[in-house]
Amino acid sequence: MAPEVVPERGWTRHAAGDERALLDSWLDFHRQTLLWKCGGLTEEQLKTRAAEPSDLTLLGLVRHMAEVERDWFRYRFAGERPGYLYVTDDDMDAEFTVDGADAEADYAAYLAEIEAVRRTTAGRPLDETFVDPRRGVEMNLRFVYTTMIQEYARHNGHADLLRERIDGATGH
Repeated sequence: MAPEVVPERGWTRHAAGDERALLDSWLDFHRQTLLWKCGGLTEEQLKTRAAEPSDLTLLGLVRHMAEVERDWFRYRFAGERPGYLYVTDDDMDAEFTVDGADAEADYAAYLAEIEAVRRTTAGRPLDETFVDPRRGVEMNLRFVYTTMIQEYARHNGHADLLRERIDGATGH
């Protein structure tokens, strides 16, 4: 059973804060929202393809966001080479294949990745630049934050629909 999570409305505490506080707050809010949409569901429910013909599942979204957090913050921004969690060079969408997945382990991997990202970004200025190894374009940490916030916002919309189809739960 996925733990119950209630997303904090922490972003409102920083509504007049500096840019970094706002970005951190919004990103954390979206992370918590994804976990909230999974809260109280069984492993079977987390693996349910509830919006056919799409193969999207809540567990697939958790796995995907762990992979995306790792990719943008640790691989691209920090230049680390942590390797993939789920995808392979042959299947770049493998995180969405959940039939044999272990939901508890995947949930733990997601939380661990968030903590690794927090350590990676701690004390790093938003203006710090890097060259994206995939695109060869100079970017900054601010760009990564905004990319991640939009990525979560989009997928949390998917999670909202999946959760409603699974058990009728809605909310914002």
